[in-house]
Amino acid sequence: MKFTDGPWFKAKGVVFSAGVEVVNATMAKKGELELMVATKHIATRGDTLTGAMLTVNISSPCDDIIKVKLTHFKGRKPCGPTFELFPDGTPASPTIKIDNPNQTPAILPEPTPQPITFITGSLSAQVNTSSKSYGVTFSHGAHDQHLTSIEYKGQAVIDAPYQLTLQQASEGSCMANENDPSIGVTDDERGRGQMVRYMLNEMGLSVGETIYGLGERFGPFIKNGQQVSCWNQDGGTASQQAYKCVPFYVSSKGYGLFVNHTEEVDFEVGCEKCSRVGFSVRGENLEYFVIGGGSMKAVLSNYTRLTGMPGLPPAWTFGLWMTTSFTTSYDQKTVSGFLQQMKERDCAVRVLHLDCLCSFTFDLEMFPDPKAYLTHLKQEYGVKICLWINPYISQHSPIFEEGMGHGYLLKRTSGDIWQWDMWQPGCAIVDFTNPGACNWYTSKLATLINMGVDALKTDFAERIPHLGVKYYDGSDARKMHNFYAHKYNQVVFDLLEKKLGKHEAVLFARAASAGGQRYPVHWGGDCESSYQAMAESLRGGLSLTSSGFAFWSHDIGGFEGKPSDSLFKRWLAFGLFSTHSRLHGSFSYRVPWLYGEEAVKVCSELSKVKMRLMPYIYAQAINAHETGVPMMRSMILEFPEDPTCAYLDRQYMLGESLLVAPVFSDNTAQYYIPAGNWTCFWTNKVIAGPKWISEPSYPFTRIPVFVRPSSILVLGPEDVTTPDYTYAEIGLEARLYELVGKVSARVPSGKGVAWAGEVWAEEGQDKVHSTGVHLI
Repeated sequence: MKFTDGPWFKAKGVVFSAGVEVVNATMAKKGELELMVATKHIATRGDTLTGAMLTVNISSPCDDIIKVKLTHFKGRKPCGPTFELFPDGTPASPTIKIDNPNQTPAILPEPTPQPITFITGSLSAQVNTSSKSYGVTFSHGAHDQHLTSIEYKGQAVIDAPYQLTLQQASEGSCMANENDPSIGVTDDERGRGQMVRYMLNEMGLSVGETIYGLGERFGPFIKNGQQVSCWNQDGGTASQQAYKCVPFYVSSKGYGLFVNHTEEVDFEVGCEKCSRVGFSVRGENLEYFVIGGGSMKAVLSNYTRLTGMPGLPPAWTFGLWMTTSFTTSYDQKTVSGFLQQMKERDCAVRVLHLDCLCSFTFDLEMFPDPKAYLTHLKQEYGVKICLWINPYISQHSPIFEEGMGHGYLLKRTSGDIWQWDMWQPGCAIVDFTNPGACNWYTSKLATLINMGVDALKTDFAERIPHLGVKYYDGSDARKMHNFYAHKYNQVVFDLLEKKLGKHEAVLFARAASAGGQRYPVHWGGDCESSYQAMAESLRGGLSLTSSGFAFWSHDIGGFEGKPSDSLFKRWLAFGLFSTHSRLHGSFSYRVPWLYGEEAVKVCSELSKVKMRLMPYIYAQAINAHETGVPMMRSMILEFPEDPTCAYLDRQYMLGESLLVAPVFSDNTAQYYIPAGNWTCFWTNKVIAGPKWISEPSYPFTRIPVFVRPSSILVLGPEDVTTPDYTYAEIGLEARLYELVGKVSARVPSGKGVAWAGEVWAEEGQDKVHSTGVHLI
């Protein structure tokens, strides 16, 4: 959010009180440094009688992470929800050192106090305590490599007039539309005519530094120059709105920053001020973590340790998903017909997804005996079953009265059920802060799982009201807006895990926030059927995987409209070289034969290739689960020293060894090869990088895929028909690529995190060694 009118003026009506000097520094608790920062120069004690003081607390929950909490008034009662930190277990106690050369607990602005340095692991924060010079510099390592800094007046408490808040996504969204009488919010609740309190922090942005992440963003991959609002919205892939807002970014300089607020967080990334990343929240405090580690990968590992490691999807989820599409009409004959034709065309479908079950029941006219039918599909076609759900309940639903009667639906402050006519007539929302509502909702889902359902598509959960509503547990409605999707996904994922077992649960989720990586898989939402939307989708996926999420998917061919045959084939190749692959549309089907026989060939051949690659793919999935480094990752994440890679958003690494470059035209493929001797996966041709490549008339049946030098790829047999097989026992082919020294590759069992064995080879030798693995 912008509070200034250029570099010399504040926006009209803004009262801005920024930190200028430290007047006191104490050890608040063991291992914590607390600063009292004045917002004006304190020459005498009399200067302390008026004006705001900022309290800045610096601490560390574990090595290489520094927590900063900026507070104005401490007396405000805290109200949740809050992100769960370290959900996978309490970390080891940090190694903290506080170097205070002033030898006194009190730091006064005279004569010339020395900086105070707070150190945790390899990350340090140096506080400038000189008069009228307050700032904090964050550095890495023994040589104090500069990362970022809080400059003079870089922290502030701000009072802004209500009209200035209209630039925020929350105030301009349909959920705050004053012309909709169903919202029913008073002027007092909006804050009209009042001043609104904000806390602001600005971090330095170095020359050449680039910023990534902030959730699934479909605009420019590099966030420099952008104003980004972390406020979940249902906006498709063609705008600045986002389904998955994550208040975390990672810098090309090898640090990250996580703002620990579930409510709306506004970022000005080199936008309001070209050399600053500013972020602000409403209220009296602002808490964030500066995350080090020495590299972008290490930052993501530390961040996911803080907010939760990515969940591990079962191996079968990496196969091809086929849906009935969204608003199409279908019955048993339609579904069976699609599966039979896919089988006849040698297109292996592993997951069948049925869309639009709004009341947790099957239409008995279309599906007279759902359980028997699902059993038949599984036996006949070898598919898993996924069903579409959402957290909205129409008043015409047979379960509406039940939910309303038990108090399971979100209420207005008046006590009435919150409803509107978007999505469904008289639409209400399940209140997941009510344990009874969670049990009620999951009881409906458990019935479906007992029928044979294996996965659930948790759609929607972005249009959650933040004005004029009250939650069962008293949660702050603004803080619940983004967090609602997290809670929704958690409730459903926990049920699946309880019913099916650990590492067997999977969602297909659209909305999320920080920590949502614990509940995979997520997909990119509603994209149009165009090459532009295909590129938008990839930018969104790379932004999301720069935000702690390891797995990602998208609607092959685009969701809205009907793709051309050429576009469908290009998108199909892209989809089959993504972590998760789903055929899905809105008003039209996405079965390949509707787009020509060559599309069938693409689907059949590339599906088989992906299944052959599963020993490699699932090994990379386990690594992502254990380290937090995403499976589908941007080029800059893998090659941070290559300046060209900083800007690449049309190609990616699928794991550590495969470079994938989707083709975004009917004709020409364009991609970049980093330094080293890279081998074409299809032809074994070796290309020496760094080099840009342009290939006209690139075949539709292929997608540019290159193997990184010094890699071993382990492939399953050519006749494999499913992604989930016993990788170590089936007879694997080991391929060697430009080895340097001794190179090894672990082979997973295919069940959970267990490893079955390992293969290895040495430079200059053709012999491949193995243990626990059957090679052909």
